[in-house]
Amino acid sequence: MIARVPASSANLGPGFDTLAIALSLYLEVEAEESDTFQVSAFGEGSGLEITEQHLGAQVAKQILGHTNVHLKIRSQIPLGRGLGSSAAFVSACSAALGAEDPFLVAASFDGHPENAAASVFGGFVTATKVNSRYVSHGLEVDPDLAAVAVIPFNELSTKTARGVLPKMITLESAVFNLGRMGMLVAGFGDLQDLVPEATQDRLHQSYRSALFPESGAVLSALTEAGAIASCWSGAGPTMIGFCGSSNMAEVSRTLEVLLNSDEALYRIEKLNVDVQGLRVAKSYGSDFQPLEVASL
Repeated sequence: MIARVPASSANLGPGFDTLAIALSLYLEVEAEESDTFQVSAFGEGSGLEITEQHLGAQVAKQILGHTNVHLKIRSQIPLGRGLGSSAAFVSACSAALGAEDPFLVAASFDGHPENAAASVFGGFVTATKVNSRYVSHGLEVDPDLAAVAVIPFNELSTKTARGVLPKMITLESAVFNLGRMGMLVAGFGDLQDLVPEATQDRLHQSYRSALFPESGAVLSALTEAGAIASCWSGAGPTMIGFCGSSNMAEVSRTLEVLLNSDEALYRIEKLNVDVQGLRVAKSYGSDFQPLEVASL
């Protein structure tokens, strides 16, 4: 079985741990029976050590009860950059292994149901845990919405990024974020309503800026280049700007000029919103070819 899922950008400014959007970078897993646990990896993450502690082995153990499987992984999603690589992998891996509910498996493993929901269901989503149950819902997304991502070559682990966050916030900050989140949902649903303030946040972005000092300059460059709004992608260090699809190429070109002196530090990607999410096939065919990959 072969499963392919898109990357995801979560938080999106004020939607901390609740909102995510699926983007057109992909990860694919092909699963075959084997006498031992084997991994053949291509593209992003291909240098990871293959042991029984590999995330794929853990997923196989949970779904199959054993690890006698050969996983062929092809990925365009860089690790440790805030683009939902782990949620994407578990989503695709569990689907390729025949899981009934890849979203539930990925949410349980990753701990971030919003990333898992975006990868499995596509589009713009909200997700959370209600009592002991993970739930998600699709939100309206303007078909013209697109994104330009500035992806640093350096990684930033989610654990490290979460470690700098405060344990408590003020009522004022909570209300600030709730108001901006409403603006963001409205703006993603209708691009004419999207404004720069919709991605403002007081829960995580400013606290994480010390981990990536260039973040402020990159966020400013994104809006200066023509993005309507910009924010951290997940826990970073990727910074992402949102614009209309017709402006995406111009935003990218202008951004390259603005960041020219730092071109060795970043990769710029023009990304569409993926509305399909998880795709599963028994084999490759004329309409489903192996994913083309290259490492960051």
